Amino acid sequence: MADKVPELTNNGFNEFTKKGLVLVDFFAEWCMPCLMLAPILDELSDTFKGKIKFGKVNVSDDPALAQKFKVNSIPNLTLMKDGKVINQFIGAMSGDELEEKLNEYL
Repeated sequence: MADKVPELTNNGFNEFTKKGLVLVDFFAEWCMPCLMLAPILDELSDTFKGKIKFGKVNVSDDPALAQKFKVNSIPNLTLMKDGKVINQFIGAMSGDELEEKLNEYL
């Protein structure tokens, strides 16, 4: 998987998401659309640097975290502000489409 976007676990999740806008990618390594989305998220993490933080959670490694955020389908991109969910984008999408959606929150 890509390495620009840090992988979050239950331990550091709250600290990472408690302040500002954060996009969390709930994914699994066996999920082909998730794997296709990874380089797009890397690119967008550069585009939105200083405005939106990006993190990812492997639902196979951390099912409790996925359950807490009611992640039933992946890829699931959960947008949070100051620790609270403000939107979820489910399914694969293009970089342009996701960038447009994220710009609405800036």
